Amino acid sequence: MKKFINDVENVENEMLEGIVLAHPEYVNRIPGFDVLVRAEKKVGKVALVSGGGSGHEPAHGGFVGKGMLDGAVAGAIFTSPTPDQVFEAIKAVDAGKGVLLVVKNYTGDIMNFEMAAELAEAEGIKVANVVTNDDVAVEDSLYTTGRRGVAGTIFVHKIAGAKAETGASLEEVQAIAEKVIANVRTMGVALKPCTVPAAGKPGFELSDEEMELGIGIHGEPGIERKPMQKADEIVDYLMARILKDMNPQSGDEVAVMVNGAGATPPMELYILNRRVSQILAEKGVKVFKTFVGDFMTSIDMAGASITLLKLDNELKTLLLAEADTIALKM
Repeated sequence: MKKFINDVENVENEMLEGIVLAHPEYVNRIPGFDVLVRAEKKVGKVALVSGGGSGHEPAHGGFVGKGMLDGAVAGAIFTSPTPDQVFEAIKAVDAGKGVLLVVKNYTGDIMNFEMAAELAEAEGIKVANVVTNDDVAVEDSLYTTGRRGVAGTIFVHKIAGAKAETGASLEEVQAIAEKVIANVRTMGVALKPCTVPAAGKPGFELSDEEMELGIGIHGEPGIERKPMQKADEIVDYLMARILKDMNPQSGDEVAVMVNGAGATPPMELYILNRRVSQILAEKGVKVFKTFVGDFMTSIDMAGASITLLKLDNELKTLLLAEADTIALKM
């Protein structure tokens, strides 16, 4: 294993130290906890907290800032953050209007965020939560009951965060987050596995002639392992399943996210996006805005995911609202 690390037991801590040193204008770290919060706390608004295992950077700390998250909790690599960490994040960001927890649909995340919410409510903090489940590939997996929450979660951060900035109530922010969740779909593919530092070896095996379709963001199995194909054929496969599940109509508008898994060059992501746009144009579906890059990764996995979000006027307005974070500026 070749990685720029010092000690496998200290990867998360040193990463968070490095983030704060690089971006003090965006984030502070709560002393003694693996929690990043906005450098300048915004009062008079609902606060948003998300998080999950490390290894998905820039998610989630990279989206802390104006127009998105107020706090992000980092667990160990591919491991849910503990309830006490989430509780500290809730207390730190609460500004009197309540806190919305954005949780990806993994069993550990749901349990630990719910426990933290109960602790916060016992102290008089109003808390609500939403659970993202945008992955169309797998209904139940090693980590979930129901669909996994993957890169479409970033659209929840963006749109719910924009709604919160308007001064909306906790119920209104929760409702817009649920609206995004109902209209966002994702599917991914892996060409090479990722290596968790503590394991020291790839989490699964793929030959040079194989790809895994429907892969999870922790390297969980997908729905099919096939011989390697050309980029357009891979996109055709992923888009067929996304579109079947979403069922957009001619004239609909969507936001597109082509997300890298950590070791996929931008060149290849843009090639994938080219075919996504062609398919949508053929169906009469208008692309309102496109995001290409690494948003929710899987350490050093070579792979990508495609996300579509069906839009209405309200979602379009919030999607375009100002955001200023480490990983996304609009």
